Amino acid sequence: MSRRVKRKASKTKAMFDDNLCLKRRAVVDWTGLPDDTVVQLFSCLNYRDRASLSSTCRTYRILGCTDCLWDTLDLRFQKFDAATAVLLAPRCANVKKIRFRGAESASAIMLLQARGLREVSGDFCREITDATLSVMAARHEALECLQLGPDFCEKISSDAIKAVALCCPNLRKLRLSGVRDIDADAINTLAKHCTKLEEVGFMDCLNVDVAALGNVVSVLFLSVAGTRSINWTLASQSWSKLPNVIGLDVSRTDINASTVSNLLSSTQNLKVLCALNCPLLEAEGNHATYCTTGRLLLALFKDTFKGVASLFADNTKEKSVFLDWRNGKMGDKHLNAIMIWLEWILSHSLLRIAESNPQGLDEFWLSQGAALLLSLVQSFQEDVQERAATGLATFVVIDDENATVDCKRAEAVMCDGGIRLLLDLARSCREGLQSEAAKAIANLSVNAEVAKSVAEEGGIDILSNLARSMNRLVAEEAAGGLWNLSVGEEHKGAIAVAGGIKALVDLIFRWPSGIDGVLERAAGALANLAADDKCSTEVALAGGVHALVTIARSCKFEGVQEQAARALANLAAHGESNGNNAAIGQEAGALEALVQLTCSHHEGVRQEAAGALWNLSFDDRNREAIAAVGGVEALVSLAQNCSNASQGLQERAAGALWGLSVSEANSIAIGQEGGVAPLIALASSDAEDVHETAAGALWNLAFNAGNAFRIVDEGGVPALVHLCSSSISKMARFMAALALAYMFDG
Repeated sequence: MSRRVKRKASKTKAMFDDNLCLKRRAVVDWTGLPDDTVVQLFSCLNYRDRASLSSTCRTYRILGCTDCLWDTLDLRFQKFDAATAVLLAPRCANVKKIRFRGAESASAIMLLQARGLREVSGDFCREITDATLSVMAARHEALECLQLGPDFCEKISSDAIKAVALCCPNLRKLRLSGVRDIDADAINTLAKHCTKLEEVGFMDCLNVDVAALGNVVSVLFLSVAGTRSINWTLASQSWSKLPNVIGLDVSRTDINASTVSNLLSSTQNLKVLCALNCPLLEAEGNHATYCTTGRLLLALFKDTFKGVASLFADNTKEKSVFLDWRNGKMGDKHLNAIMIWLEWILSHSLLRIAESNPQGLDEFWLSQGAALLLSLVQSFQEDVQERAATGLATFVVIDDENATVDCKRAEAVMCDGGIRLLLDLARSCREGLQSEAAKAIANLSVNAEVAKSVAEEGGIDILSNLARSMNRLVAEEAAGGLWNLSVGEEHKGAIAVAGGIKALVDLIFRWPSGIDGVLERAAGALANLAADDKCSTEVALAGGVHALVTIARSCKFEGVQEQAARALANLAAHGESNGNNAAIGQEAGALEALVQLTCSHHEGVRQEAAGALWNLSFDDRNREAIAAVGGVEALVSLAQNCSNASQGLQERAAGALWGLSVSEANSIAIGQEGGVAPLIALASSDAEDVHETAAGALWNLAFNAGNAFRIVDEGGVPALVHLCSSSISKMARFMAALALAYMFDG
């Protein structure tokens, strides 16, 4: 956070400066900026913002079409279909690189008429077919790099790979993930027609003809990471004959120590063999003997930084080897190619390992895994940066279902300077980096110490700004970060000051339906913030009541419903300190929505809705209004059916009936609806919070003679006597005694 220094100046001087500033402000002509400056400004914007800026004037419209701004297209975060492609086509004649997402976008690429396209990279490729890939290759004969993954390309077969080989003779890099079968015919066609092919990556495939790979004599780098059913004897014999191969990646396979040793000793020009997370190899570990003179073996039981540093002649610092190489302090053209490939395969394998979360890797992650990911975050390759950030977001989570973060792993990232690196990445103008960095910050912030570091490094301002993004994925991850940070009481005020509350409410208005991830995170963050008295007022002033009621009424996703109900419960929990309780009751459809949510199949939704109704029932008008929309019947039914539910749900169900029973009419209605028996059952609970609230409800019901008889008939007297004598809650004993006194006094 920057410190603002106030200068002492005379009043006259200050007025002069203000007038001068006004004059300068009045004569600024932004269209008078040098063209190069404007083009540089355009380059820092995403395509949506470029289009907005281009529409402001004729000069900017012309400059916005400059060729250098359209040599690379990242289409992953915009809706890119045939109609969009036709609109973009006039600007795409010189496009060299495209990143896309999904089968619809893949089909639309052909309509851009980018004949000079050199590089295509796609993800979410499960629905891409042979036909789509074949047409893409036929339309872009100058293609040099094709990358599809890291998700599985299940509908692509060897036929499409043959089409690529026949249509793209200049192909240099081919990286495909999750292809079911890559046969000898396809590989031999690549070997015959793509004579410049330097890198082949067939990752996570079910079957690859390893013998045929030995015919791709031009290949420098080969990866079969995660590929199954490999005949290692045949692979070793075939690959050892490759005359130019210098890098081989067999990570996450069942390769054994003997094959590793054979490959290292017999492959003529091999420099690097990467074998991360190979169980059979690790079972033998350092006990096996490897001929590694002048060659590098990367494995979980090896020091990766030390190994990579050994590739260089000078005595570089091991931990900073990647950074020193990027800064141009060492390396040659040959070594640069190795390092670029190493960054790519390490980021890919580390992410895959983090996703599978195998047991027994704590030592690896703490000693070098976290540091490797942080080093890769600083890569010049954008896709490497993204995968490394995703890896950091993933490896710290050891239990997805309960969102459990490993404290030691999170603090290892923090201690290595990772928070500052991720926040710098989040400031990037590239939305892919923003999204993945925000996700990592969000997950790491589950740890209280890391959350404190994020706040101290200015992370709250950065996440609040990202939450305003028009890119849904970016805004969603930023909202997740604010959700986790808002757990800490010390961060709530800072989020409000940074404008985070307004940004979160605006998110709900921007995507009010159908987008469960962003709505759940925004509502969850607002729920945490609403627990603070001052922040709850700001939530209401920002339109939060209307926003939360809107999604509680209309959204069908249970996670969103739960967080919206929790937020409304917290907003209503401040009594007379603000007007939120009454405001929620007056919001159209709010009480009806909460009553309906008590009937949800999801226990968390029922619990939070009952809690909201409990808090709202403290207001006299709300109490009667809840009953008028069927609240008594719904809550009695909830109490009757929660005997096996969580203590939290039982407490809130009893508490809501307690709140409603303050009204005599509601008290009578609760008795007539059959509410006495379930309250007696809850009063018999061993949980203090449960039997305390149930005793309170029974106390109120006992004021009515009819209810008093029902309590006696349903066996409530022994339960209340037991509470009087055995509950550790003074309040429960007191209310049970009062209930008995009122019953028998009558």
